[in-house]
Amino acid sequence: MKILSATQIREADAFTIKHEPIASIDLMERAANACFNWLINTYDKTKTLHCLCGLGNNGGDGLAIARLLIEKNYSIRVYIFRYSDKFSANFRKNEARLIKNKTKLIYINENNYRRVLKSIPPDGIVIDAVFGSGLSRPIDGWLAKAFLLINTAENDIVSIDLPSGLFCENNASENLATAIKATITLSFQTPKLSFLLPSSGEYVGKFYLLHIGLHNDYLSEVKCPNYYVEFKDIKSILKKRTKFSHKGSHGHALLIAGSYGKMGAAILSAKACMRSGVGLLTSQIPQCGYEIIQTAIPEVMVVVDKSKHCITNFIPQEKYSALGIGPAIGREKQTQKLLKRLIENSHVPIVLDADALNILAENKNWLSKLPANSILTPHPKEFERLSKKAVDDTERLELQRAFAIQYKIYLILKGAHTSIACPNGDIFFNSTGNPGMATGGSGDVLTGIVTGLLAQGYSALDSCLLGVYIHGLAGELASKKYSQEAMIASDITESLGQAFDCLRR
Repeated sequence: MKILSATQIREADAFTIKHEPIASIDLMERAANACFNWLINTYDKTKTLHCLCGLGNNGGDGLAIARLLIEKNYSIRVYIFRYSDKFSANFRKNEARLIKNKTKLIYINENNYRRVLKSIPPDGIVIDAVFGSGLSRPIDGWLAKAFLLINTAENDIVSIDLPSGLFCENNASENLATAIKATITLSFQTPKLSFLLPSSGEYVGKFYLLHIGLHNDYLSEVKCPNYYVEFKDIKSILKKRTKFSHKGSHGHALLIAGSYGKMGAAILSAKACMRSGVGLLTSQIPQCGYEIIQTAIPEVMVVVDKSKHCITNFIPQEKYSALGIGPAIGREKQTQKLLKRLIENSHVPIVLDADALNILAENKNWLSKLPANSILTPHPKEFERLSKKAVDDTERLELQRAFAIQYKIYLILKGAHTSIACPNGDIFFNSTGNPGMATGGSGDVLTGIVTGLLAQGYSALDSCLLGVYIHGLAGELASKKYSQEAMIASDITESLGQAFDCLRR
């Protein structure tokens, strides 16, 4: 799914109005109906809804939603922020409809905002329809104070389009400080980029995408550098196994992992690689891990290094269809020399994680020697060491994009919405996962999955997309069984089979 900019959202609306054709007030009614249906399916009539409206088209959405709820006999109070003497035409039309229905409208201004907002009871549901994607400057003055008052109350907040005060793309600290912090955001057709970045995403809460029938011709033709990955996208990637396939049909991966005291990372990564569907897996490990890994994963073939405590040996690569390296390998000098030799001699893309990334960060001149379409899987701090410290999430995203383009690699930046930067500059944001996956070893599991998929003949891009998605989906399934607090990395691996089954349905 394409992630549209604020400008493209306005263009999509205008294109739909012209080419469907449909009147702008009727497109607004369509959006209001989508929100109305979501609200009545979520909240019963025992809840009082408090709809806060601005003076533009987002406020018009709010007024239309309020009218539809009133017609269904919901208890609702309607508030209008009078911060200007200018109104959009569609706001005026929806205001007139409510007045005609004899709905009481409560006008909020600089003099009464504290009293009015404090009158909203803690159990009331607040519908935020003050500002939408048309906002052009940060909130200030008495409106900023009003929004802070709303944030400090105990109410659940449902924002329409996006939380008021938030921009679609770049959010500096000054506007985040005064934006409304939503519990839930109901967005139209596509997510905004700000939903998927850590600092601004905190203000969005859980978001839902509501279809409002924007014209498909515009959506199919518009060019976007950012995408949101959904179930249907991944389902189309997953390959079917043939009746007469055998272990040799599904690739042979080499996974280089582990060191003294940290063989758990090698086990987590290897088991996840096997669970990803790879036909054969060879693990190169130090001598200290031989009995450990042979006992823990009998399905894995093992190459034992000359070193007792770390990885030092270069072994022939020709028979392997994919190579993964990094989980807990350490940063010994001999290990660094091995990594350099692998980078210079590998005939296939390499998946690099953890200590392999830390070694690269200390030897950045090796980056240009990486095999094309290699895959790097850093967390934000590892990426900072590889690139540089970013001033905010937006700059980090652009650094990620530039890094992938410069070195012709795929860069998976792990997070709540893990992002995958491609050599052509596109970035894909993942839609699965949960905070329970923030646990030691989760990244090792991802490395194993991606390496296994790459070995099976998936392209580098599809290995990233499918690997990240199914890793997150398995995390969701594991959290249902163990809870987010109690789940551990191996629970993700054990849930991979169920995750694959979900994609097969």
